[in-house]
Amino acid sequence: MSPIPELNLSLGMTDNPGSPFYGGKGEMARVSKTDSGLRTHKISLTISDLEVGKISLIIDNHNVEIPTYKMIVSDDKTNETTAYQVTRDIFSFVKKNTKKGFLSFFGFKNFDKTSFLYENIPYEPTDEIETLSISKYRNISHDSLIYQFNNSEKVYLFSGNINQIKIPENSQYFIIVDNNDGKSFIGDILYREKFLKLTPKVELKIIRRNKIPKEMEVNENGSIQKLIYL
Repeated sequence: MSPIPELNLSLGMTDNPGSPFYGGKGEMARVSKTDSGLRTHKISLTISDLEVGKISLIIDNHNVEIPTYKMIVSDDKTNETTAYQVTRDIFSFVKKNTKKGFLSFFGFKNFDKTSFLYENIPYEPTDEIETLSISKYRNISHDSLIYQFNNSEKVYLFSGNINQIKIPENSQYFIIVDNNDGKSFIGDILYREKFLKLTPKVELKIIRRNKIPKEMEVNENGSIQKLIYL
């Protein structure tokens, strides 16, 4: 598994009293000067290969549980680091399976077990680490943030209500997960942009996974029963 910086930091917290994510009662420090060199700063987003949890998404009108991975956000001026969860897999429904119970022959269906099979077609780097730069400045509203990155395919990074995000058809994407419908991440980015003053560059690094789910089987409640890896 490939290492990434600061993996032991708390989700959405920072040790800078000037940050809105500070664990104490600090207030945002006043910033009155830009860099003397007027250089453009950079916000770095790193999607790791470290699985950290699960999230429930609506896929083809079904609630489906999928894995989440750790993502690190930093910039080259404040040097603050925050951690979030992000989805890496793009599952689509394949078929429904029903395993008949031993009393099905007599008309009793209560012991039948139904499962649903999903196929995964994620965006995965060919190199150990792939770096993408932003091709279009972020599209932001009060409750969502969308980045689009340069690639032969369009690669999107979404933050917002995970079940209300409108994803372009046949797109490769990642969805940021926090405890506030994406607003914690949006506030983090806006804070960094305000502190950096000049519009920063945004760079996305994706660490290739050693184990990539090819198919997933879930039960009627949407819980993962089985993951089949490449």
